[in-house]
Amino acid sequence: MAKTVTLADGTKLPALGMGTWNMGDTLGARMTQELESLRYGVDAGITLIDTAEMYGDGRSEALVGEAIYREREKVFLVSKVLPNHASGAGVAEACRNSLRRLGTEYMDLYLLHWRGSVPLVETVEAFRKLKQQGLIKHWGVSNFDVEDIEELERCINPGECAVNQILYSLEHRGVEYDLLDANRFRNIVTMAYSPIGQGGALLQNPSLKAVAQRHITATGPATPAQIALAWVLRQRNVLAIPKAGSVQHLKENIAAQDITLTEQDLSDLDHAFAPPHKKIALEMI
Repeated sequence: MAKTVTLADGTKLPALGMGTWNMGDTLGARMTQELESLRYGVDAGITLIDTAEMYGDGRSEALVGEAIYREREKVFLVSKVLPNHASGAGVAEACRNSLRRLGTEYMDLYLLHWRGSVPLVETVEAFRKLKQQGLIKHWGVSNFDVEDIEELERCINPGECAVNQILYSLEHRGVEYDLLDANRFRNIVTMAYSPIGQGGALLQNPSLKAVAQRHITATGPATPAQIALAWVLRQRNVLAIPKAGSVQHLKENIAAQDITLTEQDLSDLDHAFAPPHKKIALEMI
């Protein structure tokens, strides 16, 4: 049975979603593959799709809209507003522009992409208005460290902020020191972006490759990417959104859910990617 996470209001979501960073940028065969991947994922139960107005200046949102227009009600749709659009009027306009590109009347979750100069209380009020108008069902934040979450807490009600989307992977473990627990304590789901790294450097690690050699998945011998994803998915209250630009890549991500890492696996990975022993400022990509 696929792992799930639960939002503060009781909404259950698959712990494995689909990210779309850098998707929708290239016409032709690549875009066709990306559309096929998203549609396959929805049919396979990977129904959470994350995008943002920033991704390709809206091209990612347009791609997602094309992929899901026949099955919108199956999808838990997430997008993000840029900090320079985070004022009351800016959030309202950005949300409507995103909805137009996505071809839908509402978003399931709308996130502040990262902190900017607009006071949090103003952005929160804008999110509340969108929710009252039925344009969004939930709202949350992205790239918020513990201090940001504590400041946010002073201007919201318990359970209002549904998600904190952050960078989390074997090579970016600083959030384990305090942020993962800070989110859990407040019933905020942690959404991990780039859980298998960027550019492939993580996947060349010898220890990660050695762990992969010990496991078999539904798609064949486990890959380092599948082990890295399984490592993130094992965490309680964590939802991962790796990008998959092809159906085959997505099948591998889905198969990673069935990997159970042993104590020896975890010990070897801790040795190769040391957990934090002090506070580390939140990393971003």
